[in-house]
Amino acid sequence: MARTRQVEFVLEMPKAAAVSIAGTFNNWDVSRTPMRKGKDGLWRSRVSVPAGRHEYRFVADGQWISDPKAKESIPNPHGSSNSVLDVTGG
Repeated sequence: MARTRQVEFVLEMPKAAAVSIAGTFNNWDVSRTPMRKGKDGLWRSRVSVPAGRHEYRFVADGQWISDPKAKESIPNPHGSSNSVLDVTGG
């Protein structure tokens, strides 16, 4: 069984009405991993992510957004880039 790690995703977008995460770890399903907005205006979600290399993006009010704090990103076939997350088994 693949090992998983709890990863906290955070996005600063105080004016957004709805934000979620879509990536290889949830089959790019925009409805599967919603985020919650804190009083500080930051959107957060803790996700169990299997060990390995994953691509992801945030979806804020229908707009696909790369993670501005990601350490790495790679081009995607849609003319933009996906953020990359490396998760080590623990």
